[in-house]
Amino acid sequence: MTTDAFLADCRARLAFDLLSNTWNAVVLWALRDGPMRPVDLRERIGGISSKVLTETLRRLQFNGLVDRQARPDAPSRVEYQLTVLGRTLLAPIDAVGAWAFEYGDDVMAAREAVCTPAPQSPPPTR
Repeated sequence: MTTDAFLADCRARLAFDLLSNTWNAVVLWALRDGPMRPVDLRERIGGISSKVLTETLRRLQFNGLVDRQARPDAPSRVEYQLTVLGRTLLAPIDAVGAWAFEYGDDVMAAREAVCTPAPQSPPPTR
């Protein structure tokens, strides 16, 4: 890696951009066990709207990380699954999750320390 590794057009920055969206990693992780329909993904993930899930799936598809499979069933059925490229991100996502599990309390304590006002001294008496 060169000293210019994080310039706008570098590949490392591309990877960080992919993982910086909150829902990208969550959706990729949810698809790790195989294809899923959007309604099942929403249920598995929780806390994500249909609109945001659709946008995330389209973004992941655009980047070659998921495939969309339309089934000719009646009613039509759509499933999403990880591509080979998408599967390569599971190990880094797992590593970040392991880091968060180990150090998450430290991060929360640091936030708490910054957000907690310092105790005030009593006003001087005359």
